[in-house]
Amino acid sequence: MENAHKILITGWLGYIWSHTAVVFGQAGYDLVIVDNLSNSHIGVLDAIAQLIWYKPKFYEADIRNTNALEKIFEENSDIDWVIHFAAKKAVWESCQDPFLYYDNNIQGTTTLLKTMLNYNVKNIVFSSSATVYDALKLIPPFSENDRLNTNNPYGTTKLMMEYLLKDMSSYKNFNSVILRYFNPIWAHSSWLIWETPKWIPSNLVPFIYKVAKWEIWKLNVWWNDYKTDDGTWVRDYIHVMDVAEAHLASYKHILDYIQFQTMAENQVWLYDIFNIWTWHGQSVKEIIEISEKITEKNIEYEISPRRPWDIDISIANPLKAKQVLWREATRSIFQSIEDWRKFVNNQDSIETSQEIKHNSSPKQVLKPKSKKK
Repeated sequence: MENAHKILITGWLGYIWSHTAVVFGQAGYDLVIVDNLSNSHIGVLDAIAQLIWYKPKFYEADIRNTNALEKIFEENSDIDWVIHFAAKKAVWESCQDPFLYYDNNIQGTTTLLKTMLNYNVKNIVFSSSATVYDALKLIPPFSENDRLNTNNPYGTTKLMMEYLLKDMSSYKNFNSVILRYFNPIWAHSSWLIWETPKWIPSNLVPFIYKVAKWEIWKLNVWWNDYKTDDGTWVRDYIHVMDVAEAHLASYKHILDYIQFQTMAENQVWLYDIFNIWTWHGQSVKEIIEISEKITEKNIEYEISPRRPWDIDISIANPLKAKQVLWREATRSIFQSIEDWRKFVNNQDSIETSQEIKHNSSPKQVLKPKSKKK
């Protein structure tokens, strides 16, 4: 590979994970992947190989398994970086089963950090979340030094993982960068990878996609009495490729810091945090309306009871990332959904072609789908 560094990416075959791997792979880095395939598809590996021109070494393993991690590090002794994504991430699920999240997220991170320390791998970029902010008391937009407090187990695990990394930087000479973001959307422009969870999606845009395709009858809008202009909650939706590119910028930030520290008399280990956002929020209704306008598809929805963990507004200040990482979101929500429309149309064409090819009655295949009343 062009670059000397070999990077281990945990949780790679998922949504944000796979897009970040493409960014690193296309930049010339050698990748080693670990994923337990609990909510991802092995087929993503082939799609990534098409985009980066080689198939990364892949291990199907759970990062809570010490023996499995040690095998990976032993067989790849030149790993010197970790990009850590592996974690469960559905807020509603964490409220239903907190112990699942404490075990998976915190135990998994603890085992990973122990193994990294044992093999003297001390550089890490960590995927965190805006759920660590005290959104019930803070006035948005949130900044990196604002008060932290969580209102759901998922957020609690992310905050605990941040504290773990802070301690590793303070006492075990780790260089750590933490990225906080909330609602990544859309996909790589190749249409080869996108958000494809095994189960019903928990994020808004893939749910809208399934409603537009009539795979799901209605979208649930979780209540309409929030303190916003139209009563539905407001979030900062950011293109997944902007998030992926921020991970590469964070990696380079650590590289620059290491180079700077080699010239310093007293070495200080890096622990840095960045918000990765657009600084512009849209409500759920606005996202639905934009989707309907751009895709020319009707998005059915119904107002459902409010959930106790949902907050009114989540928007963060991304200025620090712009100043330090030289990175800011470059893709708008309109561009993201327009890309999504092209994707939907492309998928429809592919599916129709496949049906015609494998069906002896083309007239029946070409019959338009009728929307249920």
